[in-house]
Amino acid sequence: MQRIHPARLIRRAVLVAGLLFVVLSSAPAREALVMGVFPRYGLRGTVEHFTPLADYLSRRLEQPVELRSAPNFVLFQQELERGAYDILHVNQYHYVRAHQRLGYEVIAMNEEGGRATIAGALVVRRDSGITSVSQLRGRRIVFGGGVRAMQSYIITTWLLREAGLGEGDYVQEFARSPVNAIFAAYFGQADAAGVGEPNLQKRIVTRRIDTAELRVLARGPALAHLPWAVRRDLPAALRRRIRTLLVNLQETAQGRAVLEAAELTALRPATDADYDPHRRIIAQVLGVAY
Repeated sequence: MQRIHPARLIRRAVLVAGLLFVVLSSAPAREALVMGVFPRYGLRGTVEHFTPLADYLSRRLEQPVELRSAPNFVLFQQELERGAYDILHVNQYHYVRAHQRLGYEVIAMNEEGGRATIAGALVVRRDSGITSVSQLRGRRIVFGGGVRAMQSYIITTWLLREAGLGEGDYVQEFARSPVNAIFAAYFGQADAAGVGEPNLQKRIVTRRIDTAELRVLARGPALAHLPWAVRRDLPAALRRRIRTLLVNLQETAQGRAVLEAAELTALRPATDADYDPHRRIIAQVLGVAY
């Protein structure tokens, strides 16, 4: 058997290592996907909730996924309008607008507490003496988010209109988020709050207040939950892969941990037609057809 001199072995190892370095360094780095999540829990809370999901997708896609949110809905919408997000988690209004104007396609929707539907709600203190929506005439109502907040403003305004209250029949104010609107009603800074009903069960709320002291004065229809969408110009195979990863999260222990961090029980498949009822209410309240 021929013996190879140690010096030659070293030279061969160096040559192989050098070739491997050339191959690896010449391979193009995969561009990061940007996952935009609207500030449902404020900026800090939203980042805490959804960073595990961004990390999970990064590992499974073998491609960096960068999580971005914003301090408020207006700034988030501005970034959305300039096409900053590849993967998008928004309220239903933002989605139908982004679908029409920017070409986003829904792939999944939230399931929270075992339900894939959500309702907007007007919330008051139990000791307020307010028992009907008509009694909010002349009262101060704080809406969570802004005029594009689907559950917190659009649905709850629709409830007010159904009860015969028009613009100017009550004092309209806005909180930075639905959570802050709930706190405003609880601490007596407003007579009512307009929110998405599931926010009453969120940890950020139940850790601070006794929600038993609040009651739902009126709730809107059960509608398809908050959507997840992707840019239409992403490669079709990548869009399908992202969808598969999202809707199968509950199938593994790692995926369930990601869902728990986001206060979700699952992500369910969704289609654009699931959001047609939202479009009809948006047209009635805002006078805009999407």
